[in-house]
Amino acid sequence: MDTSTPRTGPVIDVRGLRRRYGTKQAVDGLDLRVEQGEIFAVLGPNGAGKTTTVEILEGFRSRDGGEVTVLGQDPATGGRAWRSRLGVVLQDSHDQVELTVHELVHHFARFYPAGRDPEEVIDAVGLREKESTRARQLSGGQRRRLDVALGIVGDPELLFLDEPTTGFDPQARRSFWELLRSLRADGTTILLTTHYLDEAAFLADRVAVVSEGRIVAVDAPDALGGPEARRPVVRWTGPDGVPCTERTAHPTRLVTELAALAGGEIPGLQVVRPSLEDVYLELIGEAVAAPTAASTARPAGQTVSDALASREVVR
Repeated sequence: MDTSTPRTGPVIDVRGLRRRYGTKQAVDGLDLRVEQGEIFAVLGPNGAGKTTTVEILEGFRSRDGGEVTVLGQDPATGGRAWRSRLGVVLQDSHDQVELTVHELVHHFARFYPAGRDPEEVIDAVGLREKESTRARQLSGGQRRRLDVALGIVGDPELLFLDEPTTGFDPQARRSFWELLRSLRADGTTILLTTHYLDEAAFLADRVAVVSEGRIVAVDAPDALGGPEARRPVVRWTGPDGVPCTERTAHPTRLVTELAALAGGEIPGLQVVRPSLEDVYLELIGEAVAAPTAASTARPAGQTVSDALASREVVR
């Protein structure tokens, strides 16, 4: 990729994006900004508006309102030269399955005015040993690598990936992740949608959580939701079998208090640090753990013994 003239400003800049299908507001005032050289992950449940948003960014779908620029241009008016700067890897692709890996990569390379060397691309995605294999004979992981080869052979500045590792076994997923990191190291900006929280945590510089057509949070994976969302949660069983839960920045101190109160062992003790999945589920409005019984917690400043004595129940 030619980086002799660095871009200024974001690669993707979206403000107030809207798109409606009949009575369904699929995208409802969405704002998004992706910087050059990032791996940016978009998370959200089915129907949240992820696919519609990405298709608008790719220039495949129109919008009802809002401002959108991708690589400095509105996708709605992006021409052939603009499209040649993008790489798009769809979730499913089963076309031209009778061609070999070598034939497909070389064929797609001809579509671009200044693409990458097809032979180097085949090596980069780890398909050298399969270059004479027809696409229909590749495994799921190998086919996905071929899809990426076709997406990057034009040497894109921006690569879109839709659910890139669906159906992969764990080893294939890890290998694929390393490939994406190498692409980022070469200067490619990557926007991916995924349902795998571990994938977002491993790959992404930043993640956005989409719910009901809006972005509800954007941050680095280990900072998403803010400090309060990542406070450890202490769970234990109180007197009379009452389940107790408390979120605290000082779990060791709390456990020490509990041990002193219990005179030793603390029944049912657990100290849990919320994961990205826990934070994500809270952000999209689902309960992280639906309690089967009421939980005991204490207000700020109240001691453990006071809380247990008053049996203050938080529902």
